[in-house]
Amino acid sequence: MNNLTSSSSPDSNHRSTSLPAWMRDAGPASGPAWRSGVRSKNSAVQRTIEGLAAALITGVFSEKIASRPGRLQKMDPRAKTVSLLGLLLIAALVRQPLVLLALYAVTLAAARASLVSLRFFIKRVWLFIPIFAGLIVLPSIFNVVKAGDPLITIWNFGHEVRLGPWSLGSSIAITKQGLTGASILILRVAVSVSLTVLLAITTRWSDLLKALRVFFAPRIFILILSMTYRYIFLLLDIAAEMFTARRSRMAGPASAREDRRFAAASMGTLLGKSHALSEEVYAAMISRGYRGEALTLSKFHMRRPDWLLALAAAATGAAAIGADRLLG
Repeated sequence: MNNLTSSSSPDSNHRSTSLPAWMRDAGPASGPAWRSGVRSKNSAVQRTIEGLAAALITGVFSEKIASRPGRLQKMDPRAKTVSLLGLLLIAALVRQPLVLLALYAVTLAAARASLVSLRFFIKRVWLFIPIFAGLIVLPSIFNVVKAGDPLITIWNFGHEVRLGPWSLGSSIAITKQGLTGASILILRVAVSVSLTVLLAITTRWSDLLKALRVFFAPRIFILILSMTYRYIFLLLDIAAEMFTARRSRMAGPASAREDRRFAAASMGTLLGKSHALSEEVYAAMISRGYRGEALTLSKFHMRRPDWLLALAAAATGAAAIGADRLLG
């Protein structure tokens, strides 16, 4: 019996250590992309999954904001739409930076009263569009693009420099007129985007579509908005599932070439799936009574706070126009 036990032990130890090389290999020192806490620099799949998940979380978080008991959330969607779009028109008309700053401060105060995190709100507004607008308008602050009174001289050539038929002047400087024009454009875009984002995150999407239909927006316009909103999240979910399924079947990190090949193939697959799903979703919507108009269980009622909101927006717009004329 003892001999049997002793003779079986080497075989048992041999079997326990005879694992495939890919199971015993610890991998490179840097670690593969699937190891906990480590990301591969070339993992396009990993970055795509994280981006899709972040987009889905942002959409769900916006719906949660619309359900909070904030000031704007309690208002009638029609009053919010008219008030914020009216201020959006005022922002497009004024030309003084101080007036635009005042309108932006009003927007921040409204966001705070609506229980919206100012960090989230400012980051969402300034991270993309105003910065992009600033890059576009950046060349206009220099005298070689727009003539004006120099504020800061960057380079003095000492003589006139010509580029073919164009004269670049004797120096490169930042002008007062160019800086003022650039700041007005950036502030105007920031205020406009802030008002639009504030309306979108404090109003349920179905209520917003219904409010637009009350204002006689074209039915085809409402239909396109409704389908776009639905398909953004639907396609994001499908794409996330595709990338997650591929990653779960990988035993190690893929090369950058394989990631690019998979991304290209996924585009075609996603296009085919979206075309098939479009017919199914539209048929399901029609079978449930959809006729191009947003139908909700909530009924709109203009109350005293709604009228006060519209009045406050009108007063703010009138004050902005008056201050713009006085400063101008």
